[in-house]
Amino acid sequence: MAHEELHLNLRNLELDDYDQLQELMDSIYDDIGGAWPKDTIKALVEQFPDGQICIEDSGQLIAVALTVCVKYDQFSNPHTYDDLILKNEKILHNAGGDSLYGLDVFIHPEYRGYRLGRRLYEARKELCRSMNLRAILAGGRIPNYYKYSDQYTPAEYIQRVDRKEIYDPILTFQLSNDFQVTRLMHKYLPEDQKSLGYATLLEWRNILYTPPSAVLNAKKTQVRLGAVQWQMREFNSVEEVLKQVEYFVDALSDYKSDFAIFPEFFNAPLMGLTDQMDQTRAIRFLAGFTDQFREQMSEMAVSYNINIITGSMPLLENDRLYNVTYLCHRDGRVDEQRKIHITPHERRDWVIEGGNDFQVFETDAGRVAIMICYDIEFPELGRIAAAQEVDIIMVPFWTDTKNGYLRVRQCAQARAIENECYVVITGSVGNLPKVENLDVQYAQSSVFSPSDFAFPHDAVMAETTPNTEMIMFSDMDLEKLTLVRAEGSVTNLKDRRTDLYELLKR
Repeated sequence: MAHEELHLNLRNLELDDYDQLQELMDSIYDDIGGAWPKDTIKALVEQFPDGQICIEDSGQLIAVALTVCVKYDQFSNPHTYDDLILKNEKILHNAGGDSLYGLDVFIHPEYRGYRLGRRLYEARKELCRSMNLRAILAGGRIPNYYKYSDQYTPAEYIQRVDRKEIYDPILTFQLSNDFQVTRLMHKYLPEDQKSLGYATLLEWRNILYTPPSAVLNAKKTQVRLGAVQWQMREFNSVEEVLKQVEYFVDALSDYKSDFAIFPEFFNAPLMGLTDQMDQTRAIRFLAGFTDQFREQMSEMAVSYNINIITGSMPLLENDRLYNVTYLCHRDGRVDEQRKIHITPHERRDWVIEGGNDFQVFETDAGRVAIMICYDIEFPELGRIAAAQEVDIIMVPFWTDTKNGYLRVRQCAQARAIENECYVVITGSVGNLPKVENLDVQYAQSSVFSPSDFAFPHDAVMAETTPNTEMIMFSDMDLEKLTLVRAEGSVTNLKDRRTDLYELLKR
């Protein structure tokens, strides 16, 4: 059959197709009983029409996939084909089931080589996703096993097929379509002499499956982030700074943002209110306002119904100084993340010390990690966050020059790609001549994604105009992260060589 002569149509099976279906099944399954009776097919079509999928060529039935719904807990355990058969050869279909069960997929011999089976499997996977079902299960025959039964046990045969040392027309196909062998089943179909009665229990897991739950408790998958590219300016009081903060929080909330993120040391202009001759004293003066900023920004998070990443500010604790940011949840909780890696400038001029704890925070809009500026330049933190299934890495930063900014930006892009997550960087702009060491700023705030087909072609979700005070929005689909981690063009997280190296968190 020449491909230019094909006129393929994917659709649901109808009862009127039975005569063609019978002829096709009789020719393919002549060794195990041939076609199902018409009443059996009629029941399938009537009870679960969406699950019966076929492909026709110019009106001729050439490929079919038959499917029912079952309970996962029952059919993910050892069973036989007869467990699916009711009286009068009707096939069990449980309308309240949480999984699909693949009964049969068969292709007309003359149409093999056109990957029609893959089309049917993709349609079945899409059905599973659209119905929010847990998995697709199937009992897979191993029809070439009889050729090797005197050399290998069934388990050894399966391993060799998996390593592509042996070709099996059913198992090889199943494995190439992302199914995993979970069990070896005995006497699954005793009349299957080629498989010697053995079968594999195969499973394709729907990674987007969400267990039934109350609507108010459902985890958000569509997240809107708002970032503030902050203009450094002179302030005469803490109240002036907080008024400007509230202005931005109000604006971001009006646009229904789930998060508001501010830059590193955004409140540094307040150091202009004290003596600049002693930089250590000036930064400790600024630390005296940190409790007030934390408390009032937490109040804003609740009153404006938005999670706020407070940028960063100095924290004085037991006469030791830290660079800290707060995650103010909109339910009133407050989490803290201290900067782990301290720059030479911070250590030399301000005597800031690094924190010793890094974590991923659970929010009502995804799992979030915070890396303050320099932290994003160390890949180990990103890997630790990825191991905890982080969705978004927030990076409040402060850089004075473009080359400093590019270090942050390019490392952030790398973290997004290698850890298959979103990364947000937010900085400050403008000049602050009356504050020592904070004379100039350079920033272009951005949101980065993994680099794959589901995301923008340049893996940049959004970005601001450089060196201009403004707000930035980005809508992030967390389900796309789930898909890229499992089915992406490359799967960085899954393909790590943990047999050669691993990261240990102390």
